[in-house]
Amino acid sequence: MDVTLVNPFVEGALHILDTTAFVKVKSEAPFLKKNISPQGDISGVLEISGELHGSAAISFSEKCILGIVSAMFGEEMTEINEEITDAVGEISNMIAGHVTTKIAEMGKKIKVKFVKVCIGADQDIEHIKDGGYILALPFRTTKGKMVIEVCYR
Repeated sequence: MDVTLVNPFVEGALHILDTTAFVKVKSEAPFLKKNISPQGDISGVLEISGELHGSAAISFSEKCILGIVSAMFGEEMTEINEEITDAVGEISNMIAGHVTTKIAEMGKKIKVKFVKVCIGADQDIEHIKDGGYILALPFRTTKGKMVIEVCYR
Protein backbone atom coordinates (compact mmCIF):
# COMPACT_ATOMS: atom_id res chain seq x y z
CA MET A 1 0.00 0.00 0.00
CA ASP A 2 1.39 3.36 -1.06
CA VAL A 3 1.50 5.62 2.01
CA THR A 4 1.24 8.73 -0.19
CA LEU A 5 -2.29 7.58 -1.03
CA VAL A 6 -3.16 7.00 2.64
CA ASN A 7 -1.82 10.32 3.96
CA PRO A 8 -4.69 12.40 2.47
CA PHE A 9 -7.17 10.48 4.66
CA VAL A 10 -5.14 11.32 7.76
CA GLU A 11 -4.51 14.93 6.71
CA GLY A 12 -8.19 15.43 5.90
CA ALA A 13 -9.45 13.98 9.16
CA LEU A 14 -6.98 15.93 11.29
CA HIS A 15 -7.62 19.21 9.45
CA ILE A 16 -11.40 18.88 9.62
CA LEU A 17 -11.43 17.93 13.31
CA ASP A 18 -9.07 20.80 14.15
CA THR A 19 -10.98 23.45 12.19
CA THR A 20 -14.55 22.37 13.06
CA ALA A 21 -14.16 21.23 16.66
CA PHE A 22 -10.65 22.39 17.75
CA VAL A 23 -9.70 18.77 18.43
CA LYS A 24 -6.02 17.93 18.64
CA VAL A 25 -4.89 14.47 17.58
CA LYS A 26 -1.92 12.22 18.35
CA SER A 27 -1.19 9.16 16.23
CA GLU A 28 -0.62 5.72 17.67
CA ALA A 29 1.01 2.67 16.07
CA PRO A 30 -0.73 1.59 12.85
CA PHE A 31 -1.66 -2.06 12.40
CA LEU A 32 -3.14 -4.44 9.85
CA LYS A 33 -6.76 -5.13 10.66
CA LYS A 34 -7.70 -8.79 10.22
CA ASN A 35 -11.46 -8.72 10.78
CA ILE A 36 -14.55 -6.71 9.90
CA SER A 37 -15.44 -5.65 13.44
CA PRO A 38 -15.69 -1.90 13.89
CA GLN A 39 -12.90 -0.10 15.73
CA GLY A 40 -15.34 2.30 17.37
CA ASP A 41 -18.94 2.85 18.37
CA ILE A 42 -19.87 4.83 15.25
CA SER A 43 -18.21 4.87 11.82
CA GLY A 44 -18.49 6.75 8.55
CA VAL A 45 -17.84 4.46 5.57
CA LEU A 46 -16.35 5.76 2.31
CA GLU A 47 -16.08 4.21 -1.15
CA ILE A 48 -13.03 4.79 -3.39
CA SER A 49 -13.49 4.46 -7.16
CA GLY A 50 -11.65 5.38 -10.35
CA GLU A 51 -7.97 4.54 -10.80
CA LEU A 52 -8.05 3.05 -7.31
CA HIS A 53 -10.80 0.79 -6.03
CA GLY A 54 -11.32 0.52 -2.32
CA SER A 55 -12.97 1.67 0.86
CA ALA A 56 -12.22 3.54 4.03
CA ALA A 57 -13.83 4.09 7.41
CA ILE A 58 -13.50 6.72 10.09
CA SER A 59 -14.51 5.22 13.44
CA PHE A 60 -15.03 7.04 16.72
CA SER A 61 -15.51 5.89 20.29
CA GLU A 62 -18.78 7.17 21.78
CA LYS A 63 -16.86 9.49 24.10
CA CYS A 64 -14.85 10.88 21.20
CA ILE A 65 -17.74 11.64 18.85
CA LEU A 66 -19.87 13.12 21.63
CA GLY A 67 -16.97 15.42 22.54
CA ILE A 68 -16.34 16.40 18.91
CA VAL A 69 -19.98 17.15 18.13
CA SER A 70 -20.42 18.99 21.44
CA ALA A 71 -17.51 21.24 20.44
CA MET A 72 -18.94 21.69 16.92
CA PHE A 73 -22.45 22.59 18.12
CA GLY A 74 -21.46 24.48 21.25
CA GLU A 75 -23.78 22.38 23.41
CA GLU A 76 -23.23 19.17 25.34
CA MET A 77 -24.23 16.01 23.52
CA THR A 78 -24.84 13.03 25.81
CA GLU A 79 -25.94 10.19 23.53
CA ILE A 80 -25.56 8.91 20.00
CA ASN A 81 -28.68 10.13 18.22
CA GLU A 82 -29.72 11.44 14.81
CA GLU A 83 -27.70 14.66 15.24
CA ILE A 84 -24.56 12.64 16.00
CA THR A 85 -25.21 10.32 13.06
CA ASP A 86 -25.66 13.31 10.75
CA ALA A 87 -22.44 14.87 12.06
CA VAL A 88 -20.47 11.65 11.41
CA GLY A 89 -21.89 11.65 7.88
CA GLU A 90 -20.89 15.27 7.35
CA ILE A 91 -17.37 14.77 8.78
CA SER A 92 -16.96 11.70 6.55
CA ASN A 93 -18.21 13.64 3.52
CA MET A 94 -15.73 16.48 4.18
CA ILE A 95 -12.89 13.96 4.51
CA ALA A 96 -13.99 12.32 1.23
CA GLY A 97 -13.84 15.68 -0.55
CA HIS A 98 -10.41 16.43 0.86
CA VAL A 99 -9.03 13.04 -0.19
CA THR A 100 -10.47 13.30 -3.70
CA THR A 101 -8.84 16.72 -4.18
CA LYS A 102 -5.46 15.76 -2.71
CA ILE A 103 -5.11 12.53 -4.68
CA ALA A 104 -6.16 14.35 -7.87
CA GLU A 105 -3.27 16.76 -7.21
CA MET A 106 -1.00 13.68 -7.35
CA GLY A 107 -2.25 12.96 -10.88
CA LYS A 108 -4.64 10.11 -10.03
CA LYS A 109 -8.28 10.24 -11.06
CA ILE A 110 -10.33 8.93 -8.18
CA LYS A 111 -13.59 9.69 -6.46
CA VAL A 112 -14.09 9.19 -2.75
CA LYS A 113 -17.68 9.34 -1.58
CA PHE A 114 -19.50 8.93 1.69
CA VAL A 115 -21.65 5.76 1.70
CA LYS A 116 -23.17 5.27 5.15
CA VAL A 117 -22.87 5.52 8.91
CA CYS A 118 -22.59 2.32 10.96
CA ILE A 119 -23.62 2.50 14.61
CA GLY A 120 -22.74 -0.05 17.27
CA ALA A 121 -20.20 -2.78 17.83
CA ASP A 122 -22.37 -5.26 15.91
CA GLN A 123 -22.29 -3.23 12.66
CA ASP A 124 -19.45 -4.87 10.72
CA ILE A 125 -17.47 -2.74 8.29
CA GLU A 126 -16.95 -4.76 5.15
CA HIS A 127 -14.17 -3.37 3.01
CA ILE A 128 -13.78 -4.19 -0.68
CA LYS A 129 -13.38 -7.80 -1.64
CA ASP A 130 -9.90 -8.75 -2.87
CA GLY A 131 -8.60 -5.43 -1.61
CA GLY A 132 -5.59 -6.86 0.07
CA TYR A 133 -5.19 -5.77 3.63
CA ILE A 134 -6.85 -3.13 5.77
CA LEU A 135 -4.48 -0.55 7.22
CA ALA A 136 -5.80 0.75 10.55
CA LEU A 137 -4.46 4.07 11.84
CA PRO A 138 -5.47 4.70 15.46
CA PHE A 139 -5.43 8.15 17.04
CA ARG A 140 -5.89 9.57 20.51
CA THR A 141 -7.72 12.87 20.37
CA THR A 142 -8.40 15.39 23.09
CA LYS A 143 -11.94 13.91 23.07
CA GLY A 144 -11.19 10.17 22.85
CA LYS A 145 -10.22 7.38 20.44
CA MET A 146 -10.56 7.50 16.67
CA VAL A 147 -9.41 5.04 13.98
CA ILE A 148 -9.04 5.54 10.23
CA GLU A 149 -9.12 2.37 8.11
CA VAL A 150 -8.03 2.32 4.47
CA CYS A 151 -8.20 -0.59 2.01
CA TYR A 152 -7.65 -0.31 -1.75
CA ARG A 153 -6.23 -2.04 -4.79
